[in-house]
Amino acid sequence: MTNACALRTALLLLALAGLAACATGGRLQTAGRTEVLGMTVETSLDWARYASPRQEAWTIDGTALNQLRLITGTRPGEHVFHLGRERRNLPQGAWYQSGLRPDELHELLLAALREQGWAEVESSNLRPARFGTVEGLRFEFTMASQRGLRYAGTAALFERDGRLTTIYWQAPVEHYHARDAAAVAALIDSIQPL
Repeated sequence: MTNACALRTALLLLALAGLAACATGGRLQTAGRTEVLGMTVETSLDWARYASPRQEAWTIDGTALNQLRLITGTRPGEHVFHLGRERRNLPQGAWYQSGLRPDELHELLLAALREQGWAEVESSNLRPARFGTVEGLRFEFTMASQRGLRYAGTAALFERDGRLTTIYWQAPVEHYHARDAAAVAALIDSIQPL
């Protein structure tokens, strides 16, 4: 093998290894019961998990194609997505306050999605939900990306000890949402705070 051929082969193998890392990334979560952020969940799907303080993003095919976000411990005055704290010079925003009514919590998440650049954010089927012994709420939503791709998803929120937990899943309407919606709904139904 010539040096040029060996170099091309080495570069090709390096590129393939890089692509494999991008495609899988994160920590693998296999189907079954697991603990995450002070909760137990049961999943029938395998996911890649990406953790940061007080939140995780789970995906099957990449976060642009499907994404489950679990965000816990949101404090009063903190952004629902943990993007900062409310300040006098920045009174507008999706700032969490403890003791909000279910309809206010519902609108808080929709406002946070709009702040992130999602358009045509609409929701349906707002309803009470129970997570173990904790009362919360559930609803479905639709929205469009800045490029016009339509997404659909489901959300759950509950308060515990004066802090908010937000769980939401989104996927493009074409193929990915229909493929995984029932499994994700079952995952959210299984959530039990520890």
